Amino acid sequence: MWLNYALECAILANILAQVIKVPLHLLMKRQWQPMLIFSTGGMPSSHSAFVAALTTAVAVLDGFHSTTFAISFCLASVVIYDAMGIRRHAGEHAKLLNHLIDDLVNSGNVLFFQDKTYQTKLKELLGHEPLETLAGTLFGIAIALIYGWCLHLI
Repeated sequence: MWLNYALECAILANILAQVIKVPLHLLMKRQWQPMLIFSTGGMPSSHSAFVAALTTAVAVLDGFHSTTFAISFCLASVVIYDAMGIRRHAGEHAKLLNHLIDDLVNSGNVLFFQDKTYQTKLKELLGHEPLETLAGTLFGIAIALIYGWCLHLI
């Protein structure tokens, strides 16, 4: 018997999305980076997988016409929008700032930027491209449906 199907689906989708980032990155970029498991950003979006699995599980348990589904759907919409909107743009700003500081430091003309404060790089991989959020969303839905089928809920 399960403890909480909806919560289990969300956590399972999140963990699997994080784990799958490593082999996908290896296939797509030819780089082995096991620390991607603990990173934000990348393919697929674990945030999108998390909320999509939750929303799908709520739909399975309570139906599409339930208040709990409406709440879950609204939450998922905000999280997915934020992942490919604000967080993605913040990552692009970090990339630009890192590049700007590198250029200033390497130019040798501005001693101010030689300070150790400017040697710390900003995290650039924060958000997701639309394809990464779509992949995460579909992944989360699939995890919830497969898990529900295994539990004989579907």
